[in-house]
Amino acid sequence: MNNRLPPAWSKHLKAPSGPKNPQPKTAQPKTNPPSRAQLDDALLRQALELHRANRLPEAEALCQRVLAHSPRHPLALYLLGTFALSSDDEMAIRCFESAVKEAPQNPHYHLTLGETYLKVGEHADAIRHFESACELKTGWVEALCALGRAYTGFGKADLAVPLYERALTINGRHPLVRTGLANALVSLGRMDEATTYMREAISHRLGVAAAYDGLVSIRKFSEEPAELQSILAELKNPKLDRKSIQQFHHAAGKILNDLRRYDEAMDHFRQAKELSPRRFDIESYRRSVDFMIELFSPRMAATKARHGSTSDVPVFVLGMPRSGTTLTEQICASHPDVHGAGELTKLRRITNRLAPKTRSPEELRKSIVDMTVEQSKSLAEEYLSHIRQRSPDARRIVDKLPHNFELIGLVRILFPKARIIHCRRDAADNCISCYFLSFNEDNIYNADLNTLGLYYREYDRLMRHWDVVFPGQILQNRYEDMVSDQEGQSRRLIDHLGLPWDDACLRFFDKGGAVNTFSRWQVRQPIYTSSVNRWKSYGSAIKPLIDALGDLAGN
Repeated sequence: MNNRLPPAWSKHLKAPSGPKNPQPKTAQPKTNPPSRAQLDDALLRQALELHRANRLPEAEALCQRVLAHSPRHPLALYLLGTFALSSDDEMAIRCFESAVKEAPQNPHYHLTLGETYLKVGEHADAIRHFESACELKTGWVEALCALGRAYTGFGKADLAVPLYERALTINGRHPLVRTGLANALVSLGRMDEATTYMREAISHRLGVAAAYDGLVSIRKFSEEPAELQSILAELKNPKLDRKSIQQFHHAAGKILNDLRRYDEAMDHFRQAKELSPRRFDIESYRRSVDFMIELFSPRMAATKARHGSTSDVPVFVLGMPRSGTTLTEQICASHPDVHGAGELTKLRRITNRLAPKTRSPEELRKSIVDMTVEQSKSLAEEYLSHIRQRSPDARRIVDKLPHNFELIGLVRILFPKARIIHCRRDAADNCISCYFLSFNEDNIYNADLNTLGLYYREYDRLMRHWDVVFPGQILQNRYEDMVSDQEGQSRRLIDHLGLPWDDACLRFFDKGGAVNTFSRWQVRQPIYTSSVNRWKSYGSAIKPLIDALGDLAGN
């Protein structure tokens, strides 16, 4: 997204050329001084070049120079937004919103703003701007696919499918169309149709790595498929980019792991992880956990006991990724009074706004300690309005973003009556399952086994603290218990939500609607036991993980 610029900007991509037949210096006619618009163009062109050279502060400073005398300059605002995308999504949104306000007929501005809203999980706003882009530029395949992604992520994949089908008729060679359509169909549980489109993408050489990665993720293999040799052959291509290599290695690892060829599988997963562009700072994360534990003491929590909303609508399902959060959400959402909203980032965005200037612990501490009852109610209402977009009438709405385990202190300030369900799984099994997946840049702690184990220890330390601060308020939901006693644990979940039992919760795998997490294939199946104690199959290959987990290994 950082490199997309509207067509009107194309003149800035190249330095302006001189006259075709320049006159001798002594014969040059007098020229008028450059206009304000020409000076602005030159500054913005220079800003773009500085950004390409990774000189971001200087690039931003030039945009600010233009805005100092032309505060409504749409292109300067747009560029400033693109520069902010890698570091400050909130600033990027503000800049793109301003650009759209000044140039509402520019479809590129709407598309980029929509993509930024989609990045932070504001699906309704993303959909609004994608629709504007589609209206302003009829038949624009990129905008149609973006709108399809937004609907899929919003739990309305049924609305995404016809958009992709339309895009397919406009440009069947576009790399985003078939894989996007396949992902929407997978979210709806239409696996056979999704498989067809992924195979078509492969045969047409369109997004091949992503198509193979998606294709192997939606089934479990009991014998070697033809796709494995095809993937291994693709990996020999010296022209592959980093992301494609990672996707091919993950796809090969997934198949080999299903086939119980564990050493080969681990080798492919390791090669994929080694291509991660950066490493997780475990020491910095340890300090952030120290900060949360120190800030949210039992004493501080007691001072905020009367804050927030009296609503009991929100339900927070949290824990480590791959700990059973999707399964838990599906069981709860099978109840007629419960809506599963998926993984929402709204709470994280609210937290970021509490320290808008520096994002420092000190600024966040001051905002939380000084928060008034009125402020807490306002923030709670903002969150409620957000989740009500998903389901206006449900008695309970589940937010199952796993990493909300870091924000339980804020959850309790905003929603004293909210239900919190902590999903837990055998530590080694949980970490191995995380290692096998290609998480986004926010979850790079899974890029090596040692760091993954150390991260798990910090998660465990923080959850133990929350149990002390909020005794009896967090339901512990163990994956292994769910597997061994599905009905008993399901009844326990629904009872925790304060709802009467409904037998539909036992057939969660028959539930309609979309599922948009890594577990979307598994939750279409009845509960199975093959993922319990799987870590014991990997032997010495996972020794760095077991060593890092220490006394938590096997717990």
